[in-house]
Amino acid sequence: MKICFATHEGVIISKGGPYTKIMEVRDKLVQMGHQVDLFNMWDPKLNEYDIVHLVSSNFAVYNLARNMKQERVEFIVEPVFYSQHSSSFLKFFNTLDKITRGIAKGIWFDYGFTRDICEWSVKVTPNSSDEANIISEGLSIPKEKFKIIHNGVSNRFLNADPALFKKEYGIENFILCVGHIGPARKNMLLFFKAMAKINHPAIFIGRIIRSGETEKALDEANKNKNIKIIEALDNNSPLLASAYAACDTFVLPSLYETPGIAALEAGLAEAKVVITPYGGTKDYFKDMAEYVNPYSVDSIQAGIEKALNKPKDDKLKKHIGQNFLWDKIAYESVKVYQEVLNTRKS
Repeated sequence: MKICFATHEGVIISKGGPYTKIMEVRDKLVQMGHQVDLFNMWDPKLNEYDIVHLVSSNFAVYNLARNMKQERVEFIVEPVFYSQHSSSFLKFFNTLDKITRGIAKGIWFDYGFTRDICEWSVKVTPNSSDEANIISEGLSIPKEKFKIIHNGVSNRFLNADPALFKKEYGIENFILCVGHIGPARKNMLLFFKAMAKINHPAIFIGRIIRSGETEKALDEANKNKNIKIIEALDNNSPLLASAYAACDTFVLPSLYETPGIAALEAGLAEAKVVITPYGGTKDYFKDMAEYVNPYSVDSIQAGIEKALNKPKDDKLKKHIGQNFLWDKIAYESVKVYQEVLNTRKS
């Protein structure tokens, strides 16, 4: 099968979850014998592929999706979409978007980009039931068009050695957070405020992105002698895997996560996980994580303290290993691709 992954430049620059998924699934598909390319805007040749897999459904890929529709290039879309607004709220703005486009050219709503791209696609592949429901109910996309392809995790975190991180930084059994400081969705300001109430060493690993919240979050972190910030380690760094294994509790108190690949990595390394309940996380972590209200410092604090006071076990590690390794996600992807090809032939 000839497969092309396409997305926007922001995914490549930020190197977050969508980037990790594209690269990991591409490698697994190649190992399975498929030809997999990354979209080249200077030499697209999209009609030559059996499957074009578009990752993202926002304005950044809108023209690409529209051009594929116009050129009759069939594609599947992985929306990477979530909203904390209700389905009725989305329905209202979905309707408003259609009306304003008809009477006032040039006025667009973000939800309209996602709706159009999902309508143009031959299959929509959200990574959780929450994402599927909000798109289907809020943007009026038929449910039969959906097929979930989960996010995944590399098996290199399965037997990570805590000794490497302990030797480098002289610390173990700490609270760990991996992500970005700056983006409001990541909620690092409230995380650091919660940490001010917990007398326990903590490590933050990730990029510092200059935005409206960055300085306040850094000021809060720098006031706390228990917090150490380590700027971004590559996802394939042995030190990152070792950090997951060396920590006691991993915390991801974002406003929402879909579902947070870093949390899957930590869980696979046998860390206890504290995470937001929003964005589809419960599909992945079930009853094996502490869920906290990301808008409440007290809730984040209580969730972390509850996790710290529990003994470690391997229940979450086994669950993730059985269901969410990249090999299994690549197999899920191929099943969807084959379904699309079979429909095309019939």
